[in-house]
Amino acid sequence: MAEPAPAHRFAARVYWEDTDGAGIVYYANYFKFAERARTEWLRALGIEQRRMQAELGVVFAVKRCACEYVRPARLDDAIAVDSRVTASGGASIEMHQTIRRDDTVLAEIDVTIACIRADGRPARLPPVIRHALAAFPAKSH
Repeated sequence: MAEPAPAHRFAARVYWEDTDGAGIVYYANYFKFAERARTEWLRALGIEQRRMQAELGVVFAVKRCACEYVRPARLDDAIAVDSRVTASGGASIEMHQTIRRDDTVLAEIDVTIACIRADGRPARLPPVIRHALAAFPAKSH
């Protein structure tokens, strides 16, 4: 069965700073690509994280993250991160992110991001974020 169309695609390129001595992307840097993709996904929804913090008093923090490494990305590769919401709850969003080079899957990341207040305690997703998420076919739990 074909994978559904991505909710958001973020294009990137692999630079020296992303790689180890052999020119292969260092494993932890896949999480950086995924983080940048989530930030740009929020921007595409009209949500700027600095404004969210200043005006709503909340931020997002990664609660859980798991990565399946499939193939290596290498220096100068043009890659893309496809991000899809898979579920949302009262104070969290679950996403699946696929990092690709052309049609080749390089890594699959499942991440849960939690909405938290400045004191680190959970906070309900603000209505503006819930409204933006309504455009995505995610199941609620």
